[in-house]
Parts: sequence; structure tokens; C-alpha cells
Amino acid sequence: MAQPMPLARERSLILAALLALAAAAWGLLVWQQGGMDEEMMGPTMGMGAPLFMAMWALMMVAMMFPTAAPMVLTFATVQAGRRQRGQPYVPPWLFVSSYLALWVAFGAIAYGLAVGGEHLAMRWGWLETNAPRLGGGVLVLAGLYQLSPLKWACLRRCRSPLSFILGSWREGQWGAVRMGLEHGAYCLGCCWLLFVILFPLGVMNVAIMALITALIFAEKSLPMGPQARLLAAAALIAYGAVVVFYPAALPTMF
Repeated sequence: MAQPMPLARERSLILAALLALAAAAWGLLVWQQGGMDEEMMGPTMGMGAPLFMAMWALMMVAMMFPTAAPMVLTFATVQAGRRQRGQPYVPPWLFVSSYLALWVAFGAIAYGLAVGGEHLAMRWGWLETNAPRLGGGVLVLAGLYQLSPLKWACLRRCRSPLSFILGSWREGQWGAVRMGLEHGAYCLGCCWLLFVILFPLGVMNVAIMALITALIFAEKSLPMGPQARLLAAAALIAYGAVVVFYPAALPTMF
């Protein structure tokens, strides 16, 4: 019977796999952005549902795998300990897959709303004319959400991987799926408006994606996380207010 690999090596392999997948996704996103033309405008960038969802899944792998790595590694460590004690073992990919599936479902909802908004804008000229100002309002809303109790409640769960794993433990494969979905729900509650702002700023704007990824990582994993949350709130509210009064300040894709 094959002996399980040492825990440190297993953790290193899992982290390497997460970062390699994220790096590959970033590469594809940069390549895709380079191939886009000026006709791909609007919140959906002119993409049909299959292409948009493929791009959204890539975005989630690129942006969320690095930020979710501490939680995944904690889950893997606990499972490895159970395996060493002869208890049932569940591979981490079940946890990761259900986590990713929740974010993809959110993307499908966002795409449906974006398509509805584009159709409404074509029929209602005021909406199309004032789209940048509405985008500024979304930025302000995202900044205000950064200060909300719900944001902080979800962020606290994301900042304490071991506390979440032990407090939300479920046995078996379906238990791992439920845990992945639950962690995804906290992560979604923490970050959903940071992804919504991609629509006014450009869904395929790789520079903005990188900034959001750095912010999410700081909020979740660094000691300065609470300060990063407040700084982001101030920046989003200030920039959004400027856009509301001066729409040309938005590098909009409308």
C-alpha cells in the first residue's frame, strides 16, 4: 500500500497547482484582451453567453485561486491529518470545485442582468446617455459596501481559515462540497461588488482585475487587511463621486 506523501510536500504541490492554474488563466486573459477590438463595447463587451461565461470562469480562477489558497491549504491540512489517523479522506478538489461553481453561478446572474441593461439602454436613450454616471454610482455603492457590517462579517470568516474549517466541518464528499459552497458564499458576500465594478470599468480590463485581486488578497490574508478595506472604500467613494459629476473621468466601455 502506497504511503501518503509528507504533509509539507502535499501542501506545496496544492499551492503550486493553484498558482499555476491562476497564472495560466492570467495569461489567457491578457491574450484575450489583446485580441479585442473597439467594437466590443458595453457591460458584456459584445460577448455571447458561452464566451462570457468562459471568460468569467477564467477570471475567477485567476483572481480567486490565489486569494482562496490559505483556506484551501487549511482544508487540505485537516484532511491529510484525518487520513494519517485512518479516518475518511476527501480530496481538496471537491472543496475547490464547489467554491468555483458558486462564483461561476454569480457570473451567470451578472451576465443576465448586464444583457437586460444593454437591451433597456437601447430602448431608453436616457439610460445610454447617463450610463457613465450610473457606473459612478456603482463605484460609490461599492465603496459604501466596504464599510458595511455585512462586508466585515463575511471578511472575518475569510480571514480565519482554521476557524471556518473547524466551525463549518461536514463529513464526506458532499460535506466538502457544502463547505466549499459555504466558503464561497462568505467570499461572495465579502467581494461581490468588487466584481460588479468591472462592468463600468471594463469586464476585460486586466489592470483593474489585478488591482482588485491585490485588494482582496490584502483584505483576506495580510495584517493590514482592515486598513486596506477602509482605504479602498475611500478611494471608490471619491472616484465614483467624481465620475457622477464628470463622466469623462470613467474609462468606460459603454
